[in-house]
Amino acid sequence: MLFFSRNRTHLYKQLPAFYAYTQKCSYVDVYMKWKKDSYYDSIESIHKSIQLKPLIALKNCIVTAPDGCIPISAVSKRDKELGIPVKVARFLRQYPSVFEEYPGPEYNLPWYRLTKEAVEIDREECEVYRECKAEILGRLKKLVLMSCLNRLPVKIIQGLQWNLGLPDEFLKDPERNLDGSFRIVEMEDGLKGLAVESEERVFSVMQKNGMKRDGYVGESMEALAFPFFPSKGLRLKQKISDWLYEFQKLPYVSPYEDYSGLRTDSDVAEKRVVGVLHELLSLFVEHAAERKKILALRKYLGLPQKVHKAFERHPHMFYLSLRNKTCTAILKEAYCDKSAIEAHPLSMVRKKYINLMMESEVILKRRRMKNRAVESQIVRPKLDLDHVDEDRTEMEEACF
Repeated sequence: MLFFSRNRTHLYKQLPAFYAYTQKCSYVDVYMKWKKDSYYDSIESIHKSIQLKPLIALKNCIVTAPDGCIPISAVSKRDKELGIPVKVARFLRQYPSVFEEYPGPEYNLPWYRLTKEAVEIDREECEVYRECKAEILGRLKKLVLMSCLNRLPVKIIQGLQWNLGLPDEFLKDPERNLDGSFRIVEMEDGLKGLAVESEERVFSVMQKNGMKRDGYVGESMEALAFPFFPSKGLRLKQKISDWLYEFQKLPYVSPYEDYSGLRTDSDVAEKRVVGVLHELLSLFVEHAAERKKILALRKYLGLPQKVHKAFERHPHMFYLSLRNKTCTAILKEAYCDKSAIEAHPLSMVRKKYINLMMESEVILKRRRMKNRAVESQIVRPKLDLDHVDEDRTEMEEACF
């Protein structure tokens, strides 16, 4: 098998020794061929997020400026810092529905401010952060509690800040913005970490849904089946279907429970890994993330070195999209059963930003058509093809 375990502080009672579960299914070397699914590849809230992230970073630069406007010189050399893949001026002009350009007071340099529509969405965003701060912090707290020692390096959390929907200032000044359950600690290699102290039991999304629908009570070694959402045209061999049937009957190990007594070569270990990935994606704004970001958590969540194979072995739960020249893991349940996964407070605001971004395409197209129309109306002198230049004719005759 592909899985190993790490020691972890015991938040709850030690798991029973019979966690060394006896495998009933003989087929474990499962390989499922990837199949393209246009439905998940067309979810704009996921795939436009790559363009939205630097746009929000630029928007925040303008909003925090004293007068709500900035000259191009203020951000022209901050492309790498803001994650902008092209020149900043070019990026700003790609989105006229968000950024309004006007001549500045000196040297006729371009200045930028937000459009009225962008200002309104920014106001809604600030309101969400203010009213839903506790819920957003709760998602961060769950991520930390999933780690082996209930602590994560701050730089790892910063890498997932966009996915978790955390505003910039949360991690810049954690002591001011985080509640008393968080504390800054020193970790190995001199890294600063964020730790969480909590005595209450935390239930995963899977467990909560199981209690509502399947009579699940949350006891140790209690079986809990994952929800499956097969893609159209995805057919499995009979031996793989048999393996999945037995896999569903295995005990469910919560991502928040101690797993040190778990046999590393058992299918229960794989079910725990799948449960960790399910819970992790359920915490994110789009319920999706670039696979490389998830791999960065491997060491801290007790995941195997080849954790990426869990996505490939369970295509009924996860979809790997190859759009935008990257690999994005998507939790299918969030888009097939919206009542099962609670929406992130920020998800609606981001969708509004994306819709506003897409209006820029219409504006730019309209401008191009207008420019062509103006060019076509320019009166140019028509050439008289029958006209003979008399002076030139006389000179040619003189030469002969």
